[in-house]
Amino acid sequence: MDLTWLHLADRSVLAVHPRDDLRNPLTGVFSTRSSDRPNPIGLHRVRVLAIDGLRVRVTDLEAIDGTPIVDVKPVLDATR
Repeated sequence: MDLTWLHLADRSVLAVHPRDDLRNPLTGVFSTRSSDRPNPIGLHRVRVLAIDGLRVRVTDLEAIDGTPIVDVKPVLDATR
């Protein structure tokens, strides 16, 4: 798992029309997959491909290229 800082998120938005479709009622951002987040910390399950100094190359990250990774943690299953 990694934690990211969603540096482009608009932290002032609290409600959005889901999927940016104005026919959908305004809904709180925490109930949607909106990129606008009052708390700009993202949690993602990723695979680490390489570590080179301060650079970490991952795959399966659902974020914009260049999004800062704050921390990386192993996923522990129930047997550990």
